[in-house]
Amino acid sequence: MSDFLQPVRDFLACSTPQAWIDAAIQDIPLLLQDHANCEKKAAGTAVNLLFRYNDKLPLQEQLAQLAREELLHYEQVMAIMSKRGIGYLPISPARYAAGMRQHVRTYEPQHLVDILIVGAFVEARSCERFAAIAPFLDDELKKFYTFLLKSEARHFEYYLSLAAHYSPEPIEERVTFFRQVEADLIMRPDTELRFHSGIPV
Repeated sequence: MSDFLQPVRDFLACSTPQAWIDAAIQDIPLLLQDHANCEKKAAGTAVNLLFRYNDKLPLQEQLAQLAREELLHYEQVMAIMSKRGIGYLPISPARYAAGMRQHVRTYEPQHLVDILIVGAFVEARSCERFAAIAPFLDDELKKFYTFLLKSEARHFEYYLSLAAHYSPEPIEERVTFFRQVEADLIMRPDTELRFHSGIPV
């Protein structure tokens, strides 16, 4: 698993703090609720891009598959919650996505490029957190989160390759910029526990 995850870990500037893992395993129902929200929002983001950029065939092909997989994951999380008697309750989103998206440029094609880079970081962090928390979970959830690793890693690669494809210039500078933004969000103290939240306080 370590070799498989290495590209994801190399992409991110920091690992998930142990303090987040310790807090997350103390509130599995909340974690599952937010995970379900994340999968649904990931599918929605992909579908929105499909409609907004319907003239871009590589994007259409890769994000259509991604959206299907995210909705399947949403159904799987919901099934686990139902099996465990965990009701689906509305919870506030983490500040993570908004914290990343506030830096997205507003003009094209740079807007699309930044959105795709942000998508790559969201998927990479999800993958890294699935791997980080899996050893501390019961057998069912450990198996589930381990199962999700490959698809999340593939989604990260989809977004990053699409960003490079549609950018008029090399994307390394923007990736470096968002890498620092992402790390700051992960390492900053956070009052709410969410799948992409920072260090619990």
